[in-house]
Amino acid sequence: MPELPEVETVRRGLNQVTLAQPIRDGEILLDRSIAHPHPGSFLAALVGLSIQQWHRRGKYLLAELSQPAKSDEPVKAGAGWQSGGWLGVHLRMTGQLLWMSQSEPVQKHCRVRLSFPNGQELRFVDQRTFGQLWYVPSGIPPEQVMSGLMRLGPEPFSPEFSVAYLCQCLQGRQRAIKTALLDQALVAGVGNIYADEALFLSGIAPQTLSSQLDVTQVERLHGSVLKVLQDSIDARGTTFSDFRNVSGINGNYGHIAWVYNRRGEPCRVCETVIQRTKLAGRSAHFCPRCQT
Repeated sequence: MPELPEVETVRRGLNQVTLAQPIRDGEILLDRSIAHPHPGSFLAALVGLSIQQWHRRGKYLLAELSQPAKSDEPVKAGAGWQSGGWLGVHLRMTGQLLWMSQSEPVQKHCRVRLSFPNGQELRFVDQRTFGQLWYVPSGIPPEQVMSGLMRLGPEPFSPEFSVAYLCQCLQGRQRAIKTALLDQALVAGVGNIYADEALFLSGIAPQTLSSQLDVTQVERLHGSVLKVLQDSIDARGTTFSDFRNVSGINGNYGHIAWVYNRRGEPCRVCETVIQRTKLAGRSAHFCPRCQT
């Protein structure tokens, strides 16, 4: 599943190619990819609107929309404009947003197409079909329609995600620290890949109970979470199977991962064989020597 670095990579790419262009038309190829409103109303609401800016909240993408310009000219990004609501996207396990020419063959797993000027279109491709799109009308907060937004904890790079906050959240919790890091109510956007990576860098075994961590360990973990997320953003995310950026290019972080998806390979630090276990139904990769 795309995590914060992958979604952030997509957000940045979309902001480079989709802004200030009216949505001309579209096609819904799989109705259940539309979470709100009814598929028949989804395209009708979007046609004529322009994207002013893409935002990210956790693993969600939110496009801020504007009303059509009075003339046929596109609204300039950053200029005065009137709200047209929001377009929300969650990629889930295999979702991709691809910016491409309308003349290119439609992918087998393409679920939604939005056409723009100059023969370009934005395609939502999703093999496993768990991804979803929302249209939120103007004047309604996105979280009122996209209820998952209400359950998100602070963003990792925000002041709210502090060492003190993390200590408070973990104090007395009798669950494995790996499981805790996957809780989106604790911190938004961290998933299986970067939880494994952050625990390795902080020298903490994934099975360790949250309540057993002292302040020094929590400080290391906090810093490691920020480091691995930033490193992956710089590498344009991780591709092990489905993730692509808006141009269809793989992410590069997987080539430098410390432990994730490296079971049976030597640790990059001590050469001990990387192991894999399961915690609460999720895999956890770790070095038994570097992480205690």
